[in-house]
Amino acid sequence: MKLNNIIDRIKLPFRKEKELFSSLYEILGFYPRNIEYYKMALMHKSIRKRNDKGKPLNNERLEFLGDAILDAAVGYIVYRHYEGKREGFLTNTRSKLVSRETLGKLATEMRLSNLLISAGHSTSHNSYVEGNAFEALVGAIYLDRGYEACLWFFEKQVLGKYIDIDKVAFKEVNFKSKLLEWSQKNRVRLEYKLTKQKKDENGSPVFTYMVLIEGVSGESGSGYSKKEAQQKASKETLQRLKREPQFVDAVFAAKTARTQMEEEPAMAVPNTEQEQNFIIEQETAADTKIEENENKVPTIDFTDKEFDLSDISHKEKSREEIIAEAEAAAFSED
Repeated sequence: MKLNNIIDRIKLPFRKEKELFSSLYEILGFYPRNIEYYKMALMHKSIRKRNDKGKPLNNERLEFLGDAILDAAVGYIVYRHYEGKREGFLTNTRSKLVSRETLGKLATEMRLSNLLISAGHSTSHNSYVEGNAFEALVGAIYLDRGYEACLWFFEKQVLGKYIDIDKVAFKEVNFKSKLLEWSQKNRVRLEYKLTKQKKDENGSPVFTYMVLIEGVSGESGSGYSKKEAQQKASKETLQRLKREPQFVDAVFAAKTARTQMEEEPAMAVPNTEQEQNFIIEQETAADTKIEENENKVPTIDFTDKEFDLSDISHKEKSREEIIAEAEAAAFSED
């Protein structure tokens, strides 16, 4: 009986090792040579494990290495895939492909997150933890099989199965950038206000931000990072600008009130001499066109129709309306 127990204890580690090899093969497309690298890649720092010398054992160093290798490999893939494209486009595409959000989703889809070893905290919501593990995995591949294997892994196992590189490259996902550009074109003030900060049941921080345009409250968004929260708030605010004309009117009314206060001139001393000029100067068509161009509020042309705000801008009053209001105000005085 005792002998059987000893044999079972010996078989158990080998069984787990075999299961790990099998799971990694499904993710990598090849069997690891040195399994220890991959074990380290799957160790989250929360387990607080140390070696014989007292140094921590976790995936942070492999994450650092994998981050650098991933940038180089994905940069090369994008460079080769989009021949003739400019540097800005290539940089933006690479950034989308290696973002924490993208890598976190990849880790989930590839079931890498199921192999993570942590201190019992759920990481299903946290793309940072899973994205870091993905980078650590790339670092393990590099140490185990070299750069070419990392390049093959991302190109064949990732892009070939989980990501459409063209959809990623040409889809605009930076809603904060869209909203910022629209606000600059229309000369309205935009800010993000942190309205709430708390921790969820696992102790992870949760941030809530609200968009303010000219002090008018927009929409709010929550996320496990400030960037994620601001992106969600920006997206909801863009949708509201598109569907609620009253919101747009409130924004530009607030802008008008602010600019009037900032630009209101000091009252000059009245002139006692009466001007004897009774000739009405005629305004030429060219003068009218120049004035219209000067007063025109720029708008922004978006390629994404869902968030196209090009038709949402401040409606300037016509010259006739301004003159009529001025005359009405003058004659209403006692």
